[in-house]
Amino acid sequence: MTFRLAAYAVSIENDRVLLVRCVTTYGEDHWSLPGGAVEHCEDPFDAVVREVAEETGCTGEVERLLGVDSRVVPADERHLSEQGPHQNVGIFYQVRITGEPRPEPNGATADPVWTLLSDVAGLRRSSLVDVGLALALGMPPTGHVGPVEVGGLVQH
Repeated sequence: MTFRLAAYAVSIENDRVLLVRCVTTYGEDHWSLPGGAVEHCEDPFDAVVREVAEETGCTGEVERLLGVDSRVVPADERHLSEQGPHQNVGIFYQVRITGEPRPEPNGATADPVWTLLSDVAGLRRSSLVDVGLALALGMPPTGHVGPVEVGGLVQH
C-alpha cells in the first residue's frame, strides 16, 4: 500500500471556486483543487501556501482549517495497480487568494481558473473537489464528510 499526506486549498469567491487542471502522463486530464503532498518535516499549513504559490502563481492566506479526509483507492482502480491500494489523507483549508492565477511552469498542473460553482458538476474532476466543496459549503462541526462516489466525471 502507498500513502500520501496532502494539503488542499478551497478558495471560493463570488460563487466561484479556484481549480487547477491536472496534467497526467496517462492522458486523462482532470480538475482539482490547488494543493499537493506535504514534504518531509513540512507543516501542512505551510504546504498549502507553498502549493497555491507553485500551482497558481498567487499568494494564499489560510483563513481556517476546514477538515481532514482519508480515502483508500483499491489497487484495481489505480493506474499503477501493481503498487497495491493507495491511501490519501487530505487536509483541507479555506484559503483567500491574492493575485491573478497563471499556469505552473513545468508542473503537473495547468490552467488555474475561477470556475462557477454551478459548473463544477459538469467537469471531469478529482473527488477531492467534491470533498473540499462539501467541507467549505457545509462546514460540518466534525470537519469530516461522508464518502464521495467515484465514477463518471468524478475520479480518484
